[in-house]
Amino acid sequence: MSSARGEGVPPFGKGGQGGFKGWISAIAQKNPPPSPFKKRGSGFRAGLALIFSLSLSTLQAFAADLPPLTHGLTPIATPYPAPPLKLKDLDGKPHDLADLKGKLVVVNYWATWCPPCRREMPSLERLNQKLKDRGLAVLAVDVGEDADTVFSFTGQLEPAPTFPLLLDLDSQAMQAWKVKGLPTTFVVDAQGRVTHRAVGGREFDHDILTKQLEALLPR
Repeated sequence: MSSARGEGVPPFGKGGQGGFKGWISAIAQKNPPPSPFKKRGSGFRAGLALIFSLSLSTLQAFAADLPPLTHGLTPIATPYPAPPLKLKDLDGKPHDLADLKGKLVVVNYWATWCPPCRREMPSLERLNQKLKDRGLAVLAVDVGEDADTVFSFTGQLEPAPTFPLLLDLDSQAMQAWKVKGLPTTFVVDAQGRVTHRAVGGREFDHDILTKQLEALLPR
């Protein structure tokens, strides 16, 4: 994606593994860390700690080279009815977008391996806290990952998300919403119509973006 719209990551790269996982794999092939599996006990734990440390430092170095998150939403020329969205959250509780009619809903498609997704998630929670009492709802749809993977990542976030984290395990919802890259965000108005879209990372609690959403809140 071009930096003018915010960086985005295709949900599935060429050759099977894509995105952040594939990138980490390529790094590991060139500079493999010592194997932590030769011996259990303290050596095993130290090996796991080394792998985590290498992955974290590599991610931080990569993030430093990314363009800044952008601050705007693109209006849809002709708003259209939102596709159905019925998914379960990390606890197995079902959620239905149709039940939120009358609210302004931000639907964010993302994955834990996607660097801009990881970067924007805390700002999405700050936006949620700022506007949830004024008629805003947030649904974050993780694409193709299980509950343990998502829970492990979101447990590291500050602030941690309090909105529903939904699991699109078979990517059917992503296809129904015609998502081409991650992250992709849609705004659904109180009448259930998709009115705005954002492809690539956003700083959701920036004043510019917040004001766009405030103008769309139900009266």
